[in-house]
Amino acid sequence: MDYVIGVDIGTQSTKALLVTSGGTLVAQHAHGYQVDTPRPLWAEQWPAVWYDAVVACVRQVLHASGVPAHSVKAICVSSLYGGSGIPVDAAMQALHPCLIWMDRRATDEVEWVRQHVDLERLQAITGNGVDSYYGYTKMLWLQRHRPDVWARTRYFLPPNSYVNYLLTGEVAVDHSSAGNIGGVYDLAARGWSAPMLEALDIPARMMPERLVDSSEVVGALLPLAAQQLGLLAGTPVIAGGVDAAVATFAAGVSRAGQHVAMIGTSMCWGYIHQQVDARHGLISMPHVFNSQSDLYVFGGAITAGASVSWFRDEFCQADVEAARLLGHADAHQRMEEQAQQIPPGADGVLFLPYLMGERSPIWDARASGAFLGLSLYHSRAHLYRAVLEGVSFALKHNIEAGARGIGTVALDDKLIVVGGAAHSPLWMQIIADITGYPVYTIAENVEAALGAALLAALGTGLIDKATAQRGWVSLVPRSTPQPDASAVYRRTFEHYRDAYPALRPLMHRIHHTT
Repeated sequence: MDYVIGVDIGTQSTKALLVTSGGTLVAQHAHGYQVDTPRPLWAEQWPAVWYDAVVACVRQVLHASGVPAHSVKAICVSSLYGGSGIPVDAAMQALHPCLIWMDRRATDEVEWVRQHVDLERLQAITGNGVDSYYGYTKMLWLQRHRPDVWARTRYFLPPNSYVNYLLTGEVAVDHSSAGNIGGVYDLAARGWSAPMLEALDIPARMMPERLVDSSEVVGALLPLAAQQLGLLAGTPVIAGGVDAAVATFAAGVSRAGQHVAMIGTSMCWGYIHQQVDARHGLISMPHVFNSQSDLYVFGGAITAGASVSWFRDEFCQADVEAARLLGHADAHQRMEEQAQQIPPGADGVLFLPYLMGERSPIWDARASGAFLGLSLYHSRAHLYRAVLEGVSFALKHNIEAGARGIGTVALDDKLIVVGGAAHSPLWMQIIADITGYPVYTIAENVEAALGAALLAALGTGLIDKATAQRGWVSLVPRSTPQPDASAVYRRTFEHYRDAYPALRPLMHRIHHTT
């Protein structure tokens, strides 16, 4: 039997899956790590952490399955959005940690772009705007603050491209990763934009020359990498892409109007389309399937699951300890049971999930998190439910922006949710009630790593395009909107939408004093 391996490098862990060519999951393994946050609003990672995790996960799935190396026909790696990418020198050595998607340090560089670059032209060419989220502003930060690194930089490589280089010795960037950098990629031409690179003062030589489709073979596994992984030298390595788009592909989403919310550390809600209007505040890149014609257009909250984890770790030590004593894996089940008793709207408590600034549709690195409406009546359970609701309001905020940008194509009447949030029945119900969409999840619960495996099978001809388009997952209905709760949330969402503009001046004043 033939097998493929799909790997997803995430922000806090890497997961590998061993899958048959028919899509049956044989083995999986995850390896965790941390983000480095040396200063407020900074978030970076050294790529060696990712490569070591890839090696550990692949070796483990091979060991656990007993599948012989010669039966593995391809490996594909998807990854978190790597922001700046990894600056490497002429010898392909990493010069600096990768400033990942979560990093918000490039505030001054955003202002420089606003003052010196034609923003309408940038939006028209790239399909994206200007914000410290985007990789090109992070590159400019390195240019200004790490001139020693800048002077030695040969390429900026997205995480999956860097790992692929270590595996194959070949330098290539997939179109989804290139487009997600923003600012430097021409969506219409499906290539680097010479005019924008010049306008931004980023040398074109720093952009790798070879651009590939996500299902394309980058190269063959080198002997040393093969030995480390436990695979055969010469095994094809498939390009992969940005995890949100790969997870969307894994969910069987490949036509205009279908939409998926990926809710993990961050939240990405996206849909497939053929054109984009950057003025609606969403992000766009070539999709990982049909990348020459289709776009993955998305928006999202920087701290979705991260808001939940933050609240648990900082305020729910009693629940964490109780869960430990009861033998539960974590405290979320206990916290959910308590929050389930709180009515929709959390008795007037509203949470703004802007704990690292915010992405779309407000695009403000100086936005900050807030609880509003607190009184002595409110408990920890109220606040926990408000956190779940606040992230769900951020999702609805992005869906509204997307609906304005999709034009004559209607969004499907169901919302697919993937990621860690899908484990929470309460959160799935809240999302249905707030968005008004019936919520579906995927039974296989393996998201981007399965999408990477699907790309591996497609790229080596083990499956055809029609099979890839159908995907390997089964959709499971999870929750439907409840009219009474939805009515409460329609009113509360108006408060949510009004809160940021009202608080923005104060948020910015506070930001300047910290």
